[in-house]
Amino acid sequence: MAFSLKVVPQSSDQHYREKLTHLSLTIHRSSLLEIPMAFDYPDDLQYLDSHEYARVDEEDNTVTIGISAFAVDQMGDVVFLELPDIGDTVEHGENFGTIESVKAVEDLKSPVDGAVIDRNEALIESPEEIANDPYGSSWLIKVQADDLSALDDAMSAEEYKQQVEGE
Repeated sequence: MAFSLKVVPQSSDQHYREKLTHLSLTIHRSSLLEIPMAFDYPDDLQYLDSHEYARVDEEDNTVTIGISAFAVDQMGDVVFLELPDIGDTVEHGENFGTIESVKAVEDLKSPVDGAVIDRNEALIESPEEIANDPYGSSWLIKVQADDLSALDDAMSAEEYKQQVEGE
């Protein structure tokens, strides 16, 4: 399958119009499949192999948890998000919620033990917004961590990129 793009000149100059009328661009679908997606993996985050990330504030041992842009892309359109309530406790490696897309329902795993001190209510109301800014406004929960040592096994941005993109 090929897609074509034809340029339709808006100029009143006849010579210019004749030259541009014959210009067209054909993009073959196979070429589109060869273009790799480029994702950001911020260096200030730590990543789990289950695609959650942790942004640590060491001053007060709080951890902001979200999911990577790669995971969001793989899921497709997100339609539902279930997160714990403020005050609930989460445990390292255990499920703390679910994210549902048109393709799948996935469990969310906590990178640390601790108490939930905030959750992204706006994202619960409009879960599709997670695709717009997964590392910024689309964080999931914030946890007062009991101990940050659980993150010792988390991946750096470069390690995570190598895992998901195979580079």
